[in-house]
Amino acid sequence: MRDLLERAIETARARGASYADARHVHRTQEDLTVRSGRVEAASASESEGVGIRVIVDGAWGFASTSFLDAGDVDRAAALAVRIARASATALRRPVVLDDRTPVTGRYATPMREDPFAVPIDAKLADLLAADEAMRSVKGVAFTESVFQAQRERKTFLSTEGTFTEQTITHVGAGIEANAIEGDEHQRRSYPDAGGGFQAAGYEWIRGLDLVGHAGRIGEESVELLSAPQLPAGRRTIVLDPSQLYLQLHESCGHPTELDRVFGTEASYAGTSFLTPDLLEGGFRYGSELVDIVADATAPGGLGTFGWDDEGVPAQAVPLVREGIFVGYLSSRETAPRVGRSSGGAMRADGWNRIPLIRMTNVNLLPRPGMSLDGIVADTDDGLYLASNRSWSIDDRRLNFQFATEVAYEIRGGKLGRMYRNPTYTGITPEFWGSCDAVGDASSWVMLGTPNCGKGEPGQTGHVGHGVSGARFRDVQVGVGKW
Repeated sequence: MRDLLERAIETARARGASYADARHVHRTQEDLTVRSGRVEAASASESEGVGIRVIVDGAWGFASTSFLDAGDVDRAAALAVRIARASATALRRPVVLDDRTPVTGRYATPMREDPFAVPIDAKLADLLAADEAMRSVKGVAFTESVFQAQRERKTFLSTEGTFTEQTITHVGAGIEANAIEGDEHQRRSYPDAGGGFQAAGYEWIRGLDLVGHAGRIGEESVELLSAPQLPAGRRTIVLDPSQLYLQLHESCGHPTELDRVFGTEASYAGTSFLTPDLLEGGFRYGSELVDIVADATAPGGLGTFGWDDEGVPAQAVPLVREGIFVGYLSSRETAPRVGRSSGGAMRADGWNRIPLIRMTNVNLLPRPGMSLDGIVADTDDGLYLASNRSWSIDDRRLNFQFATEVAYEIRGGKLGRMYRNPTYTGITPEFWGSCDAVGDASSWVMLGTPNCGKGEPGQTGHVGHGVSGARFRDVQVGVGKW
C-alpha cells in the first residue's frame, strides 16, 4: 500500500501541490439487532479506498477513489489538485500548517478477544439471552438488544515524510426495555442509551454482563409508568456517568472545536461561544473542581489512536484547568491562528471524507476525596439523574435542555422514590460553575458515542468521554413534559 500512496502524493506534487497526503482506509463493520425475541437485523459491511488531500496556491483540494490501481490513484490526485486550484480563486485566507517533524510507526487497539473472530451465532445467543430476561418481566411491552463492531486499518503518508499504519477496533452493545400504559411510554437502558462502546475486543461485551442487568432494566421501565412526574423547581442534581458524559460532549466538547470557533463548521452543527479572546482572558468555564482534558491516549476510549488523520501524534490537551478555559481541539491549520500547534484532533469518517476537527476523548478528570456514592451520601436534598433520553442545545452551545430516563430523589444522603420524565436546563458556564463535587477515580468510567454528527457532507465520528459523576447546585428541573 505504501507504493500506491507514494504514487498519489508524487502525482499531486508533480501537478503543483505544495503539500499532499494520502490515506488508505479499509473498514469492516458488523451490526446485530434483536427485538422482542427475534433477530431483527444481522449485517456485515466492508469499504476500502484512498483519500488524497492537497494544498495548491494556499487552498485545499480533496478527492478519493475506491479503485486501488495506479491509474485511478493518479486521476484522483490530479482531481484533488484541480479542485484546490479552483478553490484558490476564491481564497479568503491561505492555508498555513504548523511545523511538524515527520514520524513513522504502527498502532493497534489493545484487545484480548477479537470481536470479528467470535461466531455470529454466539454473539446473537448473548443478545437473545438478555432479551429474554427483559421480556420475562411482567409489563414490559417490547425490548431491544444491539451489538456493533467496527475495525479500521489505516495507512497514512505525507509529502513531509510521515508514514503511519494503524488498526483501530471499536465494539459496543446494549439492552433496552420499554413499557407502555395508555399514552405513557417509558424505557430503561443499559449500560447507556444506545449501548456502551469501547476501543477493545469482545472481552468488553462479556464484561458488560447484559443478562445480569436485564431483569433490573425491565423492572425499572415498568416502575416508571406509575412514578410521579418530576415537578418543576430549582434543585441540587447529581449526574450519573451515563448522563454526565453526554453533558460533557454537548456543552464542553463541541464548543472547544476550533473550526466551529472560526465559522468553517457552522451550517450543520453550529458555531461556538468560545471566541479566541476568551482563551487569553482567564475565562471561567466552571468551578475550580472542573478539569477537562482531550486525551487521545486514554485506554479504551473511542477517541484513542496513535496518530490523527494529519499524522499528528496522539496527546493529552487541557481544555479547562481548575475551571478556567485554556485550550481547543485543533488541527495543523487552525492551531497556529491562536498561537498553538496542533492538538491532533483531525479525523475523517472513512476514506472518502476529508478530515475534520473531532473530539478525541474529552474527559472530566476525577477529583480525589469523594466517590460517587459519597457524593450522594453528602447530599441532603436533591435528585440523581441517569441515562439520557433526549437533548437540545443551541448552535453556540450555551443554552441547553436534557431529559433523562429516570431520576431518583435524594433525601438525607439516600436514594428514594423514582420520578418519570425528568428534565433539567441551564446555561453552559453557569451550569459548570455550579459544580461543587466531582467523583473520584473509583467511579471513573470511559464511555462514548459512535454517532457524533458533523460536517457537510455529513460525517459520523466515534468519540470518548471519561467521567466519574458530579453534583451541581441550584439547577432548573422539571421544565414541562418533552
